Parts: sequence; C-alpha cells; structure tokens
Amino acid sequence: MKKTRPAPPDISVVIPVGKRHDDPAQLHQHYAEVIATTGKSVEFIYVLDGPKPDFSQALQTADRDGTPLKVVELARSYGESTALNLGIKRAEAEILLLLPAYEQIVPESIPRLIDALDTSDMVLAYREPRHDSFVNRIQSRLFNRLLSGVADLEVTDVGCGARAVRKKVLEEIPLYGDLDRFLPLLAYQRGFRVQEVGCRQSPRDAYTRLHSPGVYVRRVLDLLTVVFLLRFTKKPLRFFGLIGSTLLGAGSLWTLWLIVERLFYGMSLGDRPALVLSSLLIVLGIQVIAIGLVGELLIFTHSRDINDYTVERVVE
Repeated sequence: MKKTRPAPPDISVVIPVGKRHDDPAQLHQHYAEVIATTGKSVEFIYVLDGPKPDFSQALQTADRDGTPLKVVELARSYGESTALNLGIKRAEAEILLLLPAYEQIVPESIPRLIDALDTSDMVLAYREPRHDSFVNRIQSRLFNRLLSGVADLEVTDVGCGARAVRKKVLEEIPLYGDLDRFLPLLAYQRGFRVQEVGCRQSPRDAYTRLHSPGVYVRRVLDLLTVVFLLRFTKKPLRFFGLIGSTLLGAGSLWTLWLIVERLFYGMSLGDRPALVLSSLLIVLGIQVIAIGLVGELLIFTHSRDINDYTVERVVE
C-alpha cells in the first residue's frame, strides 16, 4: 500500500546558530509557544554553524510536543548566509520565519510578522523602542541611513534578524558571504513587496556592542558590494567607467602639466617620479575602463538569461 506523504507545514522556522545564542531549550519553548497561538502548523530547522553538541542535545530534550524539528550541523563555521541557505533548502513550507538564535525581539511580537505577510512578500522586524546603549543606537542609525541613501527602500533596523518571508523570494535571490543582512534591499530591487513592522526589543538584547576595527572595515566593504549590486549589476561600465575616467583624467592632466613644465620652464623629467606616477594613473584608468567594457560584454551575452524583475500576476 502506497504511503501518503504528509501535508507540508504552514510555516518553516529557520534558525542559524552561530557564536551567540541563548539557552536552546528555553529559546525553542518560547518560539514554539508563541507560533502555536497562530493556529498554523510549523516545523523548526536549526542550522548549527559549526559543531555544537551541547546545543543539539538540548534541542532533542526540548522537543516533547511533537513539533517537527530538524537539526543540521556543519563541520565547521561557514557564516550565517551559508547556514540560512541550508535551512531554506530544507524548508517545506511556503512561508518562512527567519529568527536569530537569541531573543532580539520579544517572541510575542512574532505573530505580527506573520500577519503582515498578507500584504507583503517580506516583512522585517525593527526593534522599537530600542533599549540599547547610546553607542548601539548611533551605530545602527548611521548604518541604516547609509543603506537607505544607496537604495530606494527606507530601512530602519536592517541588523534585526527576525523576518517573515515567502519562499519564492529566497528562491530567486542567491545568498553568499554576508549578504543575508541586505536581503530586504535585494528583494525590493527585484520587485518584491517589502514591509517593516515595529516589534518590542527583548531585554536580553540590550547591551553595548563594540566590534574590532576589522568588523567595521568589512561592513564598509559589504556596503560597497550592495551599492554595486543595487545600482550597477547590469551597468558595470558606469561603475568602472567612473573610476577609470577619474584616474585617466587625473593622469592625463598631470602628464600634460609635466610636459608644459618641460617645454616652457626647462624642468627636467628624467629624475622626477611624477612622470612615472602620472603615466601609471593613465594606464590604470585604461585598465579599469577595460574591466567595465568586459563586464558589459558579459551582461550583453547573457542578458536573455538574466531576470531582474518579478511578475505579480497575469490576467487573461
């Protein structure tokens, strides 16, 4: 007799577990109890970013109510984006809840994210009111202002990891590196409906966060990556052309001035490093522009396979 496959759950909860996490049993209990109040069936998927035997064992003892629970353990730490990708691939529901392994918002706010999906494709939680230190609020506000300045979407708290999203969004947007935090901006660029919902910040999340200088450098580089992805993905020559033209122009003007000094003021060029530097700027500018042209050729060649839009519906 053929076995009937059970119906997929209404919601898949994907929780990447990195260095920072709360008590596993308590966290799972809080999340499960709150989501149960929505009346929807649910499965939990924990992706452990590296070996965490104590966390895995605690989850197994916490799973006593019959709620489907999957635990994926990576051999070593690969980053949150990789952990999210693995969890998303194993999710069976069409609605996903992406939650951190620690309480950023009070769990009672989670149903608000789910309800907001009725009119959106992706819903972001933003912590309101913030109980962080002044340093945290300044860092967050500055980073979100910079993001809003380069994107058409106004974001309030992109650092909050609590999000509700339809699976089709995650199937169209590849995640790699540290791009998971910028997922709302990439989704909005593709034409998905993105909404923010205010959620009360958990008291457990209220502490001062200061990072090493390397972390802030990586954040700036991530920001540059997002700028390129949002504005120049299909127009690489505009990005590289701007930089290359600046270098080429500066090198050409500098070289022209050196020639004027040599012809009209009798100044020697052989013993001056300025000529080498100006020539280097010209060559570098030409190379950067050439990179942009190669990018344009690649985009033109594969343009038929690139979709940067989303069709809402077709009526015939």
